[in-house]
Amino acid sequence: MIEKKTVCQIVDEWLEEKDYFLVEVTISLDDKILVEIDHKEGVWIEDCVELSRYIESKLSREDEDYELEVGSAGIGQPFKVLQQYINYIGKEVEVLTKDGRKLFGLLKTADEQRFVVTIQKKVKEEGAKRPKLVDEDLTFTYDEIKYTKYLISFK
Repeated sequence: MIEKKTVCQIVDEWLEEKDYFLVEVTISLDDKILVEIDHKEGVWIEDCVELSRYIESKLSREDEDYELEVGSAGIGQPFKVLQQYINYIGKEVEVLTKDGRKLFGLLKTADEQRFVVTIQKKVKEEGAKRPKLVDEDLTFTYDEIKYTKYLISFK
């Protein structure tokens, strides 16, 4: 069986000097290798082909038969690595918390421990006739959420 560590090392070699980053490598029991990469500006098919060929040049089909798929992490998919959070700072995101709350807001900051989303909520101020929208920053650790993903909007 092909080792995940081996594939990650090969991908890391290819990534040197490039603006792409590795999102995930999965290898099934029957040696189907799935490599997901991402880039701040999006992923080009030509680069997926180049990475696929690079991986194939480093692995031997004579030693181990495998199936290889290289692709993009996908724009509507949940974030898997910190770099995805960083790339979407200032953009609208959807967050599903482990306690079942689904929130929509602007991704404000992200680091290794936590991220901040600015949501808008209605608040009725004392003496006011109607509630008004106010911004509220919510801070989450990554283990408090089920997922965060880019909110695709067609406004």
